[in-house]
Amino acid sequence: MTDDTGGSRSWTLPVVSAAQLLVVLDGTIVNIALPSAQRALGMSDGSRQWTVTAYALAFGGLLLIGGRVSGALGHRRAFMIGLAGFAAASALAGTSVSPAMLFTTRALQGAFAALLAPAGLSLLSTTFTEPRERGRAFGVFAAVGAAGAAVGLIVGGLLTEYAGWRWCLYINVPIALLALVGGIVVPRDLGSRTRLDVAGAVLSAGAFTAVVYGFNQAESLGWGSPRVLLLLVAGAALLAGFVAVEARVPHPLLPMRIVMDRVRAGALLGVALMFLAMFGFYLFVSYYTQTVLGYTPVQAGLALLVNAMAALAGSMLVTRRMAASRLIVGGLLTAAVGMFVLSRVTVHSDAVLVLYLLPALALTGLGLGCVMPPTASLATSNLPSNDIGAASATYNAAQQLGAALGTALLNTVAAGATEPVLGYTTALTVAVLILVAAAVLAAATTTSRRPTHEGAPVA
Repeated sequence: MTDDTGGSRSWTLPVVSAAQLLVVLDGTIVNIALPSAQRALGMSDGSRQWTVTAYALAFGGLLLIGGRVSGALGHRRAFMIGLAGFAAASALAGTSVSPAMLFTTRALQGAFAALLAPAGLSLLSTTFTEPRERGRAFGVFAAVGAAGAAVGLIVGGLLTEYAGWRWCLYINVPIALLALVGGIVVPRDLGSRTRLDVAGAVLSAGAFTAVVYGFNQAESLGWGSPRVLLLLVAGAALLAGFVAVEARVPHPLLPMRIVMDRVRAGALLGVALMFLAMFGFYLFVSYYTQTVLGYTPVQAGLALLVNAMAALAGSMLVTRRMAASRLIVGGLLTAAVGMFVLSRVTVHSDAVLVLYLLPALALTGLGLGCVMPPTASLATSNLPSNDIGAASATYNAAQQLGAALGTALLNTVAAGATEPVLGYTTALTVAVLILVAAAVLAAATTTSRRPTHEGAPVA
C-alpha cells in the first residue's frame, strides 16, 4: 500500500505505535530502577524524585509547543526529529555520572517526547481516514498506550535485576532506531507556515509546570503547604493568561475552537479522569503487592501483565460497530467496578490474588482499553489539517495532567489513613467515585450525531 507522496501507509501504524511505546514506557520504567540509580550516583532522598519529575515537567510543559511545531514542520519530519532526539537523550542519560547529568538528560528526553507524541498521533489521524481502518489503527495505538505503563514496570524490574539500571534508559535506543528506519517510508506531509505564538508558548509551559510541580510537592508537603498553594495559584493565573492570549492572537498555540467543541471536550475530560484514577491505581498495586503481599519488584510487575493483556483486549473492541460514547462510558464504569473490587480487601482477606487483585487488574485494564481509542479518535477528528497537531498535543497534555493529579491526590488520601491497607482502599474508593462521575460527564458530552471512527453515530 503506497501513498502519492512516495510513502507506504502500511508502515505508519507500527512505526507510530513503537514511538508511543517509548513515550509511555519511559514514564514508568525508571521508577523501578530509581533505588539502584540513587545508590550508584549518590542522590539524596530529597533530590531523587527529579529523575521522574524532570521528564514529566518537560514533556507536559512543552506538549502544546510540540504540537504546533509538528504542524509547522510537517508531522513526519517532526516525528523523525523527535525520535532521533529521544534516542540521543536516552543514550546520554544512560551514561550519567552525576545526579545533575541524569536530571538534565531526563528533561531532554521529555522535550523530545513533547514533539514526538503529538506528531505520532497526528500522523495516525491524517493517514487513516476511512472509518473502519481508522478504528483499527486507533485500537492498536491505544492498546500500546494502555499497556505501556504496566509493561514499563515489568521491563524496568527485569532490566534492573539482571542488566543494571542504566539499561532502563539504553533500551530506548534500539527501539527508536528501528522506528526511525521504518519512518523513512511513512508518507510525507507538508507543514503549514504559521508564526509561533511565543506568548502562548511561555504561558502554557509555565502553567503546566507550576500545576504539575504543585501536585508533585503536595505529596510530601501536603495540600495546605504555602509552597503548594503558591504554585497552584500561579498555575491558575498563568492558565487564565494563556486563555486570554489564545482568544486574541491571529495564530494561537491552541485555538479555542478545539477545546470549545462539546464532544472533543468530553473526550479530553474522559481520558484525563481515567488517567487520574489509573495512575493512582498502578501506584497502590505496586505498593500493596510489594509491602503487604511480599512480592519482589519483578513479581509485582508480572502481576500487571493481566492489566496489560486486558487493555489489549479492550482496545480491540473498537473494531466492532460500537458507538464511541458507549465505549467511553462503559470503559469508565468497568474500570470503576475493578477498583471497587480491590477497595473491598482488608488485612484479614484470604485468597487476595484470586478474589481481589486479578479481577481488579482485568477489569481496570479492560476499561482503559475501551476508553483510549474512542477518546483519541474524537479528540483529533473533524479538524482542519493545521489544527490536528494542536489537538493531538492537547490530548497528550490531558493524560499528563490526569496522571500527575491522580498520583498526588490519591497518595495524599492514602497517607491520611492509620494503616497502609486502609489507606489504599480509601484512595481506591475515591478513584471509584471519580470514574463514576467521569462516566456521567462523558454520557452528557460525547453523545453526538458526529460520525465516529467506525462510521456509526456516537449515539
